[in-house]
Amino acid sequence: MKILQINSSARAENSHSTRLANTLVERLRAGQPQATLAVRDLGRTPHPMLDETALQALFTAAGERSAEQAARVALDDALIAEIQAADVVVLGVPMYNFGVPAQLKNWIDAISRAQVTFRYTANGPEGLLTGKKVYVALTRGGLYRNTPNDTQTPYLKTFFGFLGMTDVQFVFAEGLAMGPEAEQNALASALAQIEQAVPA
Repeated sequence: MKILQINSSARAENSHSTRLANTLVERLRAGQPQATLAVRDLGRTPHPMLDETALQALFTAAGERSAEQAARVALDDALIAEIQAADVVVLGVPMYNFGVPAQLKNWIDAISRAQVTFRYTANGPEGLLTGKKVYVALTRGGLYRNTPNDTQTPYLKTFFGFLGMTDVQFVFAEGLAMGPEAEQNALASALAQIEQAVPA
């Protein structure tokens, strides 16, 4: 089993989402000690945003790209290769202003490539990254689960499904900014969810 861990917190240290992602990975590897792990920390090593320069590079034929364009496309290629190789994807995702971190959106844009990770057919879009299990650890300062203000869960479920990853499981840690007791309860709840999601 090949595990890909994506950390998207802007915090290099003391990130609840990263800690929960680490815990998910630890339980997965405990059950399958032979599993390999690749970690992509988007906070420590941010991926460049999708801008006009990147679009021009992507829409230029490979043999006609300048050295700069080829280098820019190669950055995206590396992320695509990582997720293509993975059997299990684990993400740590904090909520920033009701959405996912910009670092994670840049990663999403990078791995979404027509004819590579998805394609359009006569019957509609078809995801090409099938057969993978996805775990997402969501951390929030307030309480948003199952409310209209939870934009993250439907967005990520839709995105992964579009690329063919339909087996997505979410772990929630909410109320982290509502006082020490609420924080403790939120983390305990998240750990219990992880234990249920990944049995020992």
